[in-house]
Amino acid sequence: MALLDLIREENDSIHPERSIEKYTKADFLKEVFMAEKDFDTLRHLIRTKKNVILQGAPGVGKTFCARRLAQAMMGERDESRICLIQFHQNYSYEDFVMGYKPVGGAFELQKGIFYKFCMLAANHPDKEFFFIIDEINRGNLSKIFGELLMLIEKDYRGEKLTLAYKDEKFSVPGNLYLIGMMNTADRSLALIDYALRRRFSFFEMSPGFDSEGFKAYLEGKDNVRLNELVAQIKELNRQIVADDSLGKGFEIGHSYLCTKGEVTDEWLKEIVNYDILPMLREYWFDNRTEVDRWSKKLNGIFHD
Repeated sequence: MALLDLIREENDSIHPERSIEKYTKADFLKEVFMAEKDFDTLRHLIRTKKNVILQGAPGVGKTFCARRLAQAMMGERDESRICLIQFHQNYSYEDFVMGYKPVGGAFELQKGIFYKFCMLAANHPDKEFFFIIDEINRGNLSKIFGELLMLIEKDYRGEKLTLAYKDEKFSVPGNLYLIGMMNTADRSLALIDYALRRRFSFFEMSPGFDSEGFKAYLEGKDNVRLNELVAQIKELNRQIVADDSLGKGFEIGHSYLCTKGEVTDEWLKEIVNYDILPMLREYWFDNRTEVDRWSKKLNGIFHD
């Protein structure tokens, strides 16, 4: 059986006859608190470079943005054309591309998740597919990608290369886009591999407190204390950006203050004391006075 026929049997989950909800740029801007010009820039980068990493501080909504961005570029909420995984220290080439794994009492050659998704995309060249990698800088990238470091490059899309584990020609199709996410505030992580860095464009995501979408969210919640807390966090972010030991990559993101439920004092207090302040204690581990000052300022909004 031909390779593409085999993959079609295993992975063909695209069903043209089913009804799929449309998803537009306007829908994206309502849900993802990003300026319209930033969305246009990001969409252009992905289409031209093929590979983009969303980097930013905690709570700026990188993972949520990546999925919604894929849907907006497809023009519909087709989850069968989106694959989301997360890298970690033990993630390997065998998990990602191909390798021998124990099956019963023997070892069998198993296809990895990226290999399968590439074949799915190759079967449908008229549609766009999005492979999303959360925490991309937590993995050993050279080890995970192997020879695919060349094949994911935009100028080598469609070029064939023999895989390490099998005498088989493999290529990454041009209709597949990679979106990675990277937390810039995690100082325990090494810098991303330079060989991979030049194959990706890097887009800095910032807190969206001043976006039209977030302003509409605040109007809908109509909560005085939420508005006060937003003002305090914006002031806090200005101090974080000005701090030479921190900077923009350590700002507090808007996602901490987003909820589909009711905004209550109890919920806001939990965000302040169990999400934001623990982060500040890590940022200013050697400056307890500054942490205490911000603890009083943030909790001060609850005192009438």
